[in-house]
Amino acid sequence: MSDLGDWFRSIPLITRYWFAGSIAVPLIGKLGLVSPVYLFLWPDAFINRFQIWRPITATLFFPVGPGTGFLYLVNLYFLYQYSSRLETGAFDGRPADYLFMILFNWICIVITGLAMDMQLLMIPLIMSVLYVWAQLNREMIVSFWLGTRFKACYLPWFILVFNYIIGGSVINELIGNLVGHLYFFLMFKYPMDLGGRNFLSTPQFLYRWLPNRRGGVSGFGVPPASMRRAAEDQRGGGRHNWGQGFRLGDQ
Repeated sequence: MSDLGDWFRSIPLITRYWFAGSIAVPLIGKLGLVSPVYLFLWPDAFINRFQIWRPITATLFFPVGPGTGFLYLVNLYFLYQYSSRLETGAFDGRPADYLFMILFNWICIVITGLAMDMQLLMIPLIMSVLYVWAQLNREMIVSFWLGTRFKACYLPWFILVFNYIIGGSVINELIGNLVGHLYFFLMFKYPMDLGGRNFLSTPQFLYRWLPNRRGGVSGFGVPPASMRRAAEDQRGGGRHNWGQGFRLGDQ
């Protein structure tokens, strides 16, 4: 048990709580401690009956059973694997910025879920985070099912097909990919590659709650590696003006 505890404590902070909630809430529903009907996202109950917990529980809950258990475990693995990589990679030492990304994606998914009458939001949120990781590491070669190897930028679409094969819904994965693309475009692509303004900025209260764990100048002011290489090729290795991209830590 000590090894399990050490492994759990080694998970990055935000991923750790998200991962734990994604185990605890389905377990509560499975054991009947709380009826699953109170955990789904139902627009009428949320809006008209002010059951404001539903967007949160719908993000953490999954109806685990004989026909859905494998799909649940696969997506729980994706959550742990790619959220941990993103939190300790591009967002290393900057938990407020990582939490802001999750909150932005979650709000977009909740709005979409209410509009489209989606009752479960776990998979879309996981896929949105996985999509951001894949875009920030798009040139990396990853291995997938049966040893298939391809660039990371294609991973979200392979997983979309894979989840559909094992019983998932293409709509869930597609919405997750679209929301992840929206965040990536507004935070990285538009300000850094296209020279546009910054539409997203982490609120100051998140920095006060989760201060940066390291100083220095790094983060979103530096474009992804693939973008830097393309810019250097175009300018003969010279520096490129990445527009109004900001640097984390300068908040």
